[in-house]
Amino acid sequence: MTEAVSRPTLEAVAARAGVSRATVSRVVNGGDGVREPLAERVRRAVEELGYVPNQAARSLVTRRHDAVAVVIAEPETKVFADPFFALQLRGISKELTAHDNQLVLLLTEGRADHARVARYLAGGHVDGALVFSLHLDDPLPGLIHDAGVPTVFGGRPGWGEDTPAADPGVAYVDCDNRGGARAAVRHLLDLGRRRIAHITGPLDQTSAADRLDGYRDVMADVLGESDPRLVVESDFTPAGGERAMRELLGRCPDVDAVFAANDLTALGALRVLRESGRRVPEDVAVVGFDDMVPVTEQTEPPLTTVRQDIEEMGRLMARLLLQGLPDGRHRPPALPGVPGSPGTAVILPTTLIRRASA
Repeated sequence: MTEAVSRPTLEAVAARAGVSRATVSRVVNGGDGVREPLAERVRRAVEELGYVPNQAARSLVTRRHDAVAVVIAEPETKVFADPFFALQLRGISKELTAHDNQLVLLLTEGRADHARVARYLAGGHVDGALVFSLHLDDPLPGLIHDAGVPTVFGGRPGWGEDTPAADPGVAYVDCDNRGGARAAVRHLLDLGRRRIAHITGPLDQTSAADRLDGYRDVMADVLGESDPRLVVESDFTPAGGERAMRELLGRCPDVDAVFAANDLTALGALRVLRESGRRVPEDVAVVGFDDMVPVTEQTEPPLTTVRQDIEEMGRLMARLLLQGLPDGRHRPPALPGVPGSPGTAVILPTTLIRRASA
């Protein structure tokens, strides 16, 4: 066991810089009212001594913890298996790191975890929360609302009007899920396909519901109505895509195109089509959603998909939260055309990426 090394104190920095302890505290904590020559002496002394501020003491002065909770309403088995979460976390982490904030990751495996997360947020450990992958019956929005923590959500809110968190001033970042789905289905129709199936995501999530609505919009406009047998609910996973594709082939063996609600679902659907002897795209054209490179690189043939900038969504969630925090020593510049205030909704565009599968 090694001995603990004594850390330089605020008093030691003050003595080295030849200023008062209060002056050092103001400089270290980002306060105003210190002339630049004195502030420079303090900064030089901090560097020479290797002084690291005590976060607990600093928080008492600044009322900031420089830490943000990222709450993902999914079990760890799903979070660490799905590259969507890795991409979004990378965007969040980059933005928080750029502004000297720490990321605290909180996952929810079940109902017991909701109370644990709510207690942690209400305990004053973080300055705010970024929350995504919510389901419609999830109690987290209400619990977070009651905790009084500044929050930005990933994805369009979908909880009911009678819930505590049903606030028209909620801030969120999403992509144009409905518009992206429309583009995917129009592309398949332009290829001459008419028996177009849709494998949805979990319909208790707004992203999946919006993509289903986009599919139905175009099918109704062009064909008058869609065959309900061509829609199968799944769960955004490869295994779910496999199950749904087998069900579709059993119901509608004449299906000639599939719009999958995400790339992982499309990956599973492609496996089943290959096993069943269907050629892609000659017999069945396939389009996904997300354009996640770790997935699209695995597909054969290369997957046509709808691109959403997942990493950018994470970055914008973090920036939107930091903009709205009070006394922000590390507040980022405001987003162009986006007010840093409650009620902000940022909707990113989507783009159809054409490859060999459709």
